[in-house]
Amino acid sequence: MELSRIRNFSIIAHIDHGKSTLSDRILEITGAVESRDMREQYLDSMDLERERGITIKAQNVRVPWRDHVFHLIDTPGHVDFGYEVSRSLAACEGVVLVVDAAQGIEAQTLANCYLALEHDLEIVAALNKIDLPAADPDRYAMEIETVLGIPAEDILRISAKTGEGIPELLDAVIDKIPAPTGNIDAPLQALIFDSQFDQYRGVVSSVRVVNGKMRAGSKLRFMQAGADHEAIEIGKRAPATTPVDELGPGEVGYLIAGIKDVGDARSGETVTTASHGSTEALPGYRDPKPMVFSGLFPIDGDDFETLRESIEKLKLNDASITYTPESSGALGFGFRCGFLGLLHMEIVKERLEREFGLALIATAPSVQYRVHRTDGELVVVDNPADLPEAQKIDFIEEPYFRVNIITPKEYTGPLMDLCQTRRGEMQKMEYLSPERVELHYEIPLAEVVVDFFDQLKSRTQGYASLDYELSGYRRSNLAKVDLLLNGIAADAFSTIVHRDKAFDYGRRMCEKLKELIPRQMFDVPIQAAIGGKVISRETVKARRKDVTAKCYGGDISRKRKLLEKQKEGKKKMKSIGRVEVPGDVFISALKLDD
Repeated sequence: MELSRIRNFSIIAHIDHGKSTLSDRILEITGAVESRDMREQYLDSMDLERERGITIKAQNVRVPWRDHVFHLIDTPGHVDFGYEVSRSLAACEGVVLVVDAAQGIEAQTLANCYLALEHDLEIVAALNKIDLPAADPDRYAMEIETVLGIPAEDILRISAKTGEGIPELLDAVIDKIPAPTGNIDAPLQALIFDSQFDQYRGVVSSVRVVNGKMRAGSKLRFMQAGADHEAIEIGKRAPATTPVDELGPGEVGYLIAGIKDVGDARSGETVTTASHGSTEALPGYRDPKPMVFSGLFPIDGDDFETLRESIEKLKLNDASITYTPESSGALGFGFRCGFLGLLHMEIVKERLEREFGLALIATAPSVQYRVHRTDGELVVVDNPADLPEAQKIDFIEEPYFRVNIITPKEYTGPLMDLCQTRRGEMQKMEYLSPERVELHYEIPLAEVVVDFFDQLKSRTQGYASLDYELSGYRRSNLAKVDLLLNGIAADAFSTIVHRDKAFDYGRRMCEKLKELIPRQMFDVPIQAAIGGKVISRETVKARRKDVTAKCYGGDISRKRKLLEKQKEGKKKMKSIGRVEVPGDVFISALKLDD
């Protein structure tokens, strides 16, 4: 394949601005998918993506257009999946930036655009949804010119739903996005930018060939893993998988090499030939830093090994998960997992349950703190149970986020109130246009992580958009709140909160657990404590059995004797009894802010 006839590009945009619909139209207009086989969100292969109407995994497909070949990658829009976008951009020379003609620039539009500029990619801008009655393409074209510096006359007007303007967009891709560079005679260098595990065929990897040729049947070396495998099948996704004999420079396709050990084909791996191969690996990807940590425990303790294998296979497909084994007194054995955000955590848990048939409990999400001990040692803590004793702590630092919010100006007040109640500090406020404002805040990550996004949407009727990035660590006045059931700490409920909010958190948690924990044969005190000091208490009253029911009248001392005997029994039971906490109580209690 001639390099000059290849174009590799990604579609990037904010959530719901029409990336997946645009991919559908491109597949239809280029004839890659026949109209009778067409369905909405064609490239979104996961049931979860279809149900939620969002893209979770980037998908690549090869389509023909005017004697050229396009390799198109459809990327997710949600801020939690920004890592998928950055990985996809490493396999491209350009991007199509889609902006909703009825809503204009949103926070993720800017974030993804800056990502593309960091990778030195050519940008083709398009205003989508021009068929909507509320569309105002001229106004938003000027806004794009003001904010991003792309001339308004160069911005294409399209409707991904009706197909209007799509052929012109494809022609613009040929004209503006450069062809890939690469040397067909050089030793093979190919980059794995995604993988997934197929139980019948092993690991299926998405690859972009940079130099040389990859041939079916040849012996390949995976440079970082240091392993050799035979290329059983290579091919292209058009969008059905089609085997080919070889892939040349600039081409994107898939590789099946019968790999059973999932560690051999991680994203960012460089593939070369086993003999006379390249000695230099391609620059891979920066490992993403997890922001949110949570324990995942199987409801059935026997599923622990299955959970380990399942997370390993899922990590192949989603390299941004981290996991280490941990044990909990209340929940048994499980894993402490790191995620990029709360939606990411929810999706991973749901994928593990669906794709591997597991039933899981997730503990309360927490973030990574830096604890400076009195002996000068620095300890990184992502699990409240690992926090040293209070007298050994000098001070604690917590991570802060730089948050950018774009909103219509009438919602500025409610949003400033939301950020200030979450301990946010305003950095600056800019008007993008007379109607739209961009707010810049620095907010502790622990305050953003739980329900900040939901609150943002509800206070602005869904009009505001959010983008965030880590800005560093700062010293804070934090305390660990423990919850005691019958005097024994339930580690699954422990959390680290700001001291000003500790009392309120403890009181709400005690009240919630009182409703959820079933009555036992003895009184169960539920206490919230900081260190050794109890700050809140509720009691689940014991079940009562009327032991005097069989005494008809007669001597009162007989009744007293029976009641005393019952009292002794309850007292003894309380000293040796264990509070039975059903699994669903953990799930309900940890949804504190619902």
